Amino acid sequence: MITVFRVGNQNALDVSAAVKEYVNTKNAELPASVRVTAWDDEARILSGRIETIIRNAQQGLILVIIVLALFLKPKLAFWVSLGIPISFMGGFWLFAPLDLSINMLSLFTFILVLGIVVDDAIIVGENIALFKERGMDAADAAVKGATQVAKPVFFAVLTTMVTFSPMLAVEGEIGSIWRIFPLVVMSVLVWSLIESLTILPSHLAHSSDEEPKIPLLLTISNSWGYAQNRIISGLNYVKDQIYKPILVKAVYHPFSALSIAGGIFILTIGIMSSGILKFSFFPAVEDDLAIATIEYSSGTPIEVTREGFEKLEEAARILESQLIEEFPDQAVIKNRLSTIGYLPMLTKTSRGPGNLDALFVGSNMAEVALELAPSENRTISTEEIVRKWRSIMPEIPGAKELSFKSDLFSAGDPINIQLSSKYIDDLILAKDELKAQLVRFPGVFDVSDTYNIGKEELSIDLLPAAKNYGVSMMMVATQVRQAFYGLEVQTIQRGRNELKVIIQYPENERSAISDLENMMILTPTGSTIPVRQIARLEIGEGLASIERKNRKRSINVTADVDLTVTNGNEVIATVMGSIMPNILQRYNSVAYSLEGEQQEQGDNLRSLGKNFLLAMIVVYMLLAIPFKSYFQPLVVMSSIPFGITGAVLGHILLGLNLSVLSMMGIVALTGVVVNDSLVMVDFINRYRTEGNSISDAVLEAGPRRFRPIFLTSLTTFVGLIPLILEKSTQAKFMIPMAVSLSFGVLFATAITLLLVPVSYLTLEKYILKTEKK
Repeated sequence: MITVFRVGNQNALDVSAAVKEYVNTKNAELPASVRVTAWDDEARILSGRIETIIRNAQQGLILVIIVLALFLKPKLAFWVSLGIPISFMGGFWLFAPLDLSINMLSLFTFILVLGIVVDDAIIVGENIALFKERGMDAADAAVKGATQVAKPVFFAVLTTMVTFSPMLAVEGEIGSIWRIFPLVVMSVLVWSLIESLTILPSHLAHSSDEEPKIPLLLTISNSWGYAQNRIISGLNYVKDQIYKPILVKAVYHPFSALSIAGGIFILTIGIMSSGILKFSFFPAVEDDLAIATIEYSSGTPIEVTREGFEKLEEAARILESQLIEEFPDQAVIKNRLSTIGYLPMLTKTSRGPGNLDALFVGSNMAEVALELAPSENRTISTEEIVRKWRSIMPEIPGAKELSFKSDLFSAGDPINIQLSSKYIDDLILAKDELKAQLVRFPGVFDVSDTYNIGKEELSIDLLPAAKNYGVSMMMVATQVRQAFYGLEVQTIQRGRNELKVIIQYPENERSAISDLENMMILTPTGSTIPVRQIARLEIGEGLASIERKNRKRSINVTADVDLTVTNGNEVIATVMGSIMPNILQRYNSVAYSLEGEQQEQGDNLRSLGKNFLLAMIVVYMLLAIPFKSYFQPLVVMSSIPFGITGAVLGHILLGLNLSVLSMMGIVALTGVVVNDSLVMVDFINRYRTEGNSISDAVLEAGPRRFRPIFLTSLTTFVGLIPLILEKSTQAKFMIPMAVSLSFGVLFATAITLLLVPVSYLTLEKYILKTEKK
C-alpha cells in the first residue's frame, strides 16, 4: 500500500488527478490478474464539498437578487446586487496579505455573508431612493441619501467586524481553523462598505428611471412591476395595519412589552439549561470509510491476533452480502482492506498533534477497512452500516479492545477521563470501577483504557534477611544485570575494528529462573550469598508503556457514544456528579481530569466566551461614539439576547443539537442584529433633532425603518436557505452555524422593530425624569 501526500502548496485535486492517471496507465501495462486500485481518495471529498458550497452560493445569490428585485425598483435592485460580486472580488484580493487560501471553509464563509454584504447597500440605496421619490435631483439625492446614513452604516459594519473577532483567538487544537471565518468576513465587509458609500451612490446618481424602449423588455418590466406593486402593497399593509398598531400599544404600555420580551428570553435560558436542546461539541460528520480495529495486549503472538482478525473479516464479508441483498442497485461497499500488524487507515485518520504511526503498529493489532460509495450515491448512512457490522461481530475472547470508526472528523473521544495517582494499585481499581459504571449507560460503547499490559517480567523483592547482610536493592540489581546482561570491561583494537570484551555468566547458567535463584550475591563484607536467601522472585505481567501526569502514573478511560441515544456531555455530567465522587472517596490518592473532546470543548467555549465578552465591550464603546451617550448603546444591544432566542428556536425546529459551530453562529449574528438596531436608534435621534417629542420620534422612526430592516434580515435569511436545506454529508458540519445566523437574525428583527423603540422611549423618559429631579 502506497500513501500519497501533497507537499507544500501543491493542489490536492491536481495530485489526485495525477495519481489516477498513473493508476490507469499502470493497469494497462499489468497482467489481468494484477490490478492497481486508487483507494480512499480524499480529494474527491474536497471536490464534493467545494461543489456543494459553490452550488449553494449560486442558489443563495439568486434568491437574494430575487428578494431585492421584489421589494426594490429593478434598477436599484440591480445596483445593490452588484455590490455582492464587487465585495467578494475585493475580499479575494485581500487573501494573499492575510495568508488565506481558497478552500472549503473560506468558500463557506462567503455563503455566510451573502445576505449580510448587501445590508449596508440596502440601507444606502433605499435612503437615496426615498429622496428621489420626494422630487430631489438624482445626483443631489445620491449625495444627501448616502451622507445621511454614512455614520450609522460605517459603525454598523465596524461592529459586525468586531463581533466576528472572538473567533480569531479561540483556544484548543482546532482553534486555528476558526480564524478563517472572521478574516474572510472582515475582508468582504471592508469592500462592501467602500462600495455602498462610494460606488453605489455614483451609479444611482447617473441611473435613469426611464422605461425600456424595447417592447419585450417593456412588457416584462410592466409585468414584474405589477407583481412587485402587489408585494409592496402587502408589505405596506403589514406595516400600517399590523406593525404600527402593535408599536403604538407597545409604546403606550412599555412595561408590558418589556416584560413579554424578558419572559421570552428567560424561556430561552430555560430551554438551554433543561436539556430539551442537547449540546454536542462538534456535529457528527460521516466518512465514506468504515474502520474496525481489534487490539490484544502488547506482546500477543500474531497467531492469536489472526484468530480475532479472521472473525472480523468474516463479519465484513457477511455485512457485504447483506448490503448487496438489501441494496441490489447500489454498490455500497467499493473496496475492503484487511491488515494485521499495522493499522494504515486508523493511522491516517488519526494523524495529528501527538499521533504517531508507531502507535498503530504491533503483532497485537489488526484492522479491516471498508471504502464505501459516496454518501450521495447510497441510501444507507455510514453510521447504520457500522451499526450492522457491530451487531454481526461475535465476541472475541482475549481481545483488549474492539472498536469501530465512521466519522470524518473528531476532536477526540466524546468520553475521555484521565485518572492519576502515585499508587498503581489504586489507579487500576479506580479505572476498573469507572469502566464498569460507563458500560451501564445506554448508548455508550467501546469502553476501553490505556493501561497496556506488556510481556511477562520477573520482579525481585528483597526479604528482611537482606538487611542483615547489608545488601540493598541497588547492589542486587547491579550484580544481576552484570551477570545476565554482561559488563563491558575492555575494548581491543583489531585492525580497523574494535572488539568489546564483555564478562557475563555462561549461557547455560543464565537460561532459567533457577539460575537466578542460585546466583551468588557479593555482600559488603566480601562474603557471598544466594539470591534465594535474600530475595523473592515473582513472575508477572509487565507494561507496554508507562504514562505519567505531573510525575504521577496515569490511565485514560475512553468511550464512544451513540448520538441518537445520548451525548458525551450528558454522560460526563452524570459521571462527575455521582460516580467520580464515590470513586475518589474510596481511592483518595486518585485525581482525575477531562481529556479529548471534553477538554477541547472546554478550551474552545471558555476562550470564545471570554473573547465574546471583550467584543461586546468594544461594541459598546464604538456605539457610544456616534450616539455621544452612555445609555443609547445599551438600547441598541438590547436586541442581542433575542438573536440567541431565534438561534435556539431554529435548532429546535430543524431537530439539530447545539454545537460549537452553533455558538460561532450566535457570536457572528450579534453584529448583524446590532446593525438594524443602530440605524433605528440613529433615525429616532434624527427625528428628535427636528423638534419631535420622544414618542412621536419613536412612532415615526419605526414605520420609516420597517422596510429596510425587514429587507436586510430577509436577504440574510434567504441567502442561507439553500445551505440549511442541503442534505449532503459535506454540508452537515456547516448547517448549525447557518441556522444560528439565519433564524437568529429573523427572530431578532421582529424584536428590534418593537423592543428597540420601547427601550429607547423608556430609557430616555427615565433620563429626563432624573435630570428634572
